[in-house]
Amino acid sequence: MNQDGTGLVTRSGSLPSEPYDVTVVGAGVVGAALARELARYRLRVAVVESSDDVGEGTSKANTAILHTGFDAVPGSLEARLVREGQRLLSAYAAECGIPVERVGALLVAWDEEQLAALPSLLEKAGRNGHDEAALLDAAEVRAREPHLGPGALGALEVPGESIICPWTTPLAFATQAVRSGVDLHLNCRLTAVGQGDAADGTPHTLRTSRGDVRTRYLVNAAGLGADTVDRMLGHDTFTVTPRRGQLIVFDKLARDLVRHILLPVPTALGKGVLVAPTVYGNVLLGPTAEDLDDKQATGSTAEGLAGLREKGARILPELLDEDVTAVYAGLRAATEDDDYQIHARPGQRYVTVGGIRSTGLTASMAIAAYVTGLLADCGLDLGGESRELAPVTMPNLGENFPRPYQRAELIAADPEYGALVCHCERVTRGEIRDALASTVAPGSLDGLRRRTRARGGRCQGFYCGAAVRELFDRRDWLATR
Repeated sequence: MNQDGTGLVTRSGSLPSEPYDVTVVGAGVVGAALARELARYRLRVAVVESSDDVGEGTSKANTAILHTGFDAVPGSLEARLVREGQRLLSAYAAECGIPVERVGALLVAWDEEQLAALPSLLEKAGRNGHDEAALLDAAEVRAREPHLGPGALGALEVPGESIICPWTTPLAFATQAVRSGVDLHLNCRLTAVGQGDAADGTPHTLRTSRGDVRTRYLVNAAGLGADTVDRMLGHDTFTVTPRRGQLIVFDKLARDLVRHILLPVPTALGKGVLVAPTVYGNVLLGPTAEDLDDKQATGSTAEGLAGLREKGARILPELLDEDVTAVYAGLRAATEDDDYQIHARPGQRYVTVGGIRSTGLTASMAIAAYVTGLLADCGLDLGGESRELAPVTMPNLGENFPRPYQRAELIAADPEYGALVCHCERVTRGEIRDALASTVAPGSLDGLRRRTRARGGRCQGFYCGAAVRELFDRRDWLATR
C-alpha cells in the first residue's frame, strides 16, 4: 500500500516482504469482487493473478448475462448467491456506470417434450422467488419475437433477465479495490504454498513466479485452476473440467432481429445455445458445451461453429444472413457437483471458491460478501465495521448510453473526445488516453480493447490497428495531454 492509502498495481519486479492479512488468488470477476469487499475493512489485502490483467480468463469470454437465477436449483448455495448478487450488481452497475439493459428472456420450446417441461421450470422460478415469470403460447411468442424461426410452440418469459458489460465489471471492482488500498500483483503465477501455523500466527508463504508472498489468510478464487490450488493445500474435494463455450458475434446491423435473450430448454451440460443481444449493439449466438482436458483450449473449431450456425438457423434464421464480426471461445470451470464449491478450512486459515460457472458474474458481489463472512468465521479480525468505499465512475462501453463522441459538451472541453481512432466502434483518442492512464491500466492491446472497444468492431482492427498500437506503445503522448 502506498503512503496515500492506494494500493499497488505491479506486473514485474519484487513483491512486498511484509505479510498481508488476506491474499486472493485469481483476479477474475469473483477474485476482483472479493478484493473490493475486503477493501471495506482495515486489512492489508493482495491479489495475485497469473495473467497480465484482471478478468483475463473465463470472465472475459462469457455470454454477458445478468441472471435472475430463475432456473437455479432451489435451496442451493448458487441459487441464494445469484439472487442476492443480481440485486447487488444491478445497484452497483447503476452507481458506477456499468451498462446494463433489462431486455428479458424467452425460454423457447421447439418440440412437445420441451413444451411439457415449461410448467416445471415456471414452478422452479417461483420457488426461486421470481414471480414475474409466465408461460406464453405460440402466438404470444411470435408477437414478442417476430423474426423467430418457424415451429416455436411456446415459451417461458422471464422479464428480469438482463445483459451487462462483462469487461467493465471486474475492472470496476479492481479499480475500487486498488484505490482503497489493495495490492494487485499481475503476471504472478502461484506455484506452491508453504503452509503457516494458525496456532502461532505464522503466515503462509505463497511461492510465485515473481517471488514469495506471505499472508495470514488465503482465498482461492483461481477459476479453472481452483482445484490445482486446492490440492496445494492438501484437499481433493473437486476436479475442474474445462467446459469450452464457442460463440459467434454478429454485426450491429443484426441487432433489430432480436428483442430478448432467447434461451433453449436447459440440459445437463448447461443452458444450451442462446441468441442474445449485447450491450455493445451486437448479437451473440452460442455457446457450445464441450468438456475438455486442456485448460488452455480457448480456440474455436470449424465443427463447433458449424453446430452453432445449425442451431441458430432454427432459432433466428435471418441472423445467418448477417455479417460475422468475431468468434471467440471461453472455458467454464465445471465440476462434478451442480453447486458452487465454496469451502472454509479454519485450521488452515483458507477458503476455496471453486466451481463458479456461468452465473459467477451475476453472483460475484454476493460471493464476496459470503466469503468475507467465512473468513471471519475462520478467525480473521475484520477490524470493526465495514466502511463505504469512494465511488468510481467507469467509462461507458454500452451502445444505448451516451458515448464520448456523442457528447458535444465533453468534446468542447476536451477535443480528444472528438478525435476518432477506431471508426467501427467510435472510440476516441480521449478514451484511449484515459484507459492508458487509468488505475488498472491495460497491459496489452486486448486489455485496451476491453476498456474501450478499440479494435473490436467489424474490421477487427484492420483499419485502426496500427494507430491504436502506436498510441499503446508510445505512452509519452499521455504527458502532453
